[in-house]
Amino acid sequence: MYAEEDFLALSGLQHFAFCRRQRALIHIEQGWQENLLTIEGGFLHDKAHKADSEKRGDVVITRGMMVFSSTLGIRGICDVVEFHRDPNGVVIRGHKEPCRPVPVEYKRGKPKENDADILQLCAQALCLEEMLACNVPEGFIFYGETRRRLPVLFDRDLRHRVRELLEEMHGYYRRGHTPKVRPTKSCKACSLADLCLPKLGKNRSAAGYIRSMMGEEQG
Repeated sequence: MYAEEDFLALSGLQHFAFCRRQRALIHIEQGWQENLLTIEGGFLHDKAHKADSEKRGDVVITRGMMVFSSTLGIRGICDVVEFHRDPNGVVIRGHKEPCRPVPVEYKRGKPKENDADILQLCAQALCLEEMLACNVPEGFIFYGETRRRLPVLFDRDLRHRVRELLEEMHGYYRRGHTPKVRPTKSCKACSLADLCLPKLGKNRSAAGYIRSMMGEEQG
């Protein structure tokens, strides 16, 4: 069990799975830069969060729901949580019929080759299970480019992967560790390229580069 002051941002899991250095630059060094992709993604999330909660048939739709897990040590916001009527579900406030929570994450673009988005969604499901004392077997990711939902089943292997990565994230955070550069083709689309300085190579740190530049200017 983690104390509340040790909770990490749930969204950091997506960054961590995509690039451990990116996650450290954002969540440890507090660095962030916008590019077209992050701005478009922000608009999509804002649209999902600002709409009022509603009921469609047997489904109650809640937007911008805060979630957390003391066992995983994370907190965050679900874009959308749909509560589907299910006799084996949980009773939520204001509704008599038991419901099954289904998290829905909104992403710009299209499904990715890596599993970063899927891992983030699974972490949301684990939070909901802990908070509501129920089972959350599946969820969806809505991609803005394809305008379609991708169903995600939260199987045992995916859950285990989430727990492993979160444990590793906590270790990095406790040490205040930022990994060295490991350039990949994904670096071109990263909004933190100017902070990360991937072209310096994996054996040279950004901090060392900045110190050397300052030394040249002073000389």
